[in-house]
Amino acid sequence: MTGTGTGAVFQETSAQPRTEAVPFSHLSLELGHLYMEDFAEGPERLRGHFAAVRPWVEAARASLPPLPDGKRPRISTCFLIDDYFSRLATPAELLPPLLKAAEQAGLTIDYLARESGCAATDPRRPERGGLAEFVLGRLVETPPPGSRGFRPPLSRTGWLTNGRRAPAQRTAAALSAAPSWQPPSETGARGHSVFVDVELWDENADRRTWSCAFLAAVWQLARLGLLRDNGKAVLAPTGWDPAAFPDDWDALPPLLRLNPSAAPFTAYYTCSVLPSRFLPVEHAVRVILEQTQVDAGALGQVVGRAADEDFPVPAGVVERTSYVFPPGL
Repeated sequence: MTGTGTGAVFQETSAQPRTEAVPFSHLSLELGHLYMEDFAEGPERLRGHFAAVRPWVEAARASLPPLPDGKRPRISTCFLIDDYFSRLATPAELLPPLLKAAEQAGLTIDYLARESGCAATDPRRPERGGLAEFVLGRLVETPPPGSRGFRPPLSRTGWLTNGRRAPAQRTAAALSAAPSWQPPSETGARGHSVFVDVELWDENADRRTWSCAFLAAVWQLARLGLLRDNGKAVLAPTGWDPAAFPDDWDALPPLLRLNPSAAPFTAYYTCSVLPSRFLPVEHAVRVILEQTQVDAGALGQVVGRAADEDFPVPAGVVERTSYVFPPGL
């Protein structure tokens, strides 16, 4: 209740949910994202991966802006496991060799995430939907210049673009004349367009399967500490003993903290060291992030916290994500 003089205003506290704060590292460094097929190639494939990643990890650390008073940056590492599109082995079989290969390369995986955790519904609150469904509700399509609004909404089509698609003939009258082809165009293109049309999901037998690009966008938002559900932080890490992985993926929390002394999972900046095959996927991720309306309270916390540390952080979400695609990875 608030009041001035004799007047009073009553308001339920739920109308103004408090934005839960999360701790921040300066950098969240992703050491890889492999498919189950990569793991099937054996320990040598894993050792080769981390050996190729190692020098770029050092470069990413050195690329951070300097901190005042010579302070050391807080950097956490993470790894995303694809248990969403396939499950060729159990966690007990697959994860110990992964951690061992990283250790042999002189690297530590602080946080381990399941890709299915970026999609699945929380069994404790099924009415809330999953993280992917939640982020989908925050997408705001950028209308291209000259758009007449005839394009179906992404909530129906499952496709998101960064511009204007090539128009399709839609009437019998249009078929009676020679077609006049018009190219697609990128909104805000600099000189020439790089047009991208991103599939967010497909459906088969009433089952929706989220695309790799959309789940990767959810993953980026989680690492940047920008996901809130009615003010409450989501995808919080759960402490886990790396010597005790179960035989069932669903027995694992979506995000594990394997290193008790690790810097925070969420960070002002993210950097992902990935095989080059992920380049088109991550381009699509940036298209999605550019059209995601992030929680204003969460974004304000990032800006305010970074300012308190005298650490520069761009206002745009995309500008805080970066990638390395090492040759031969």
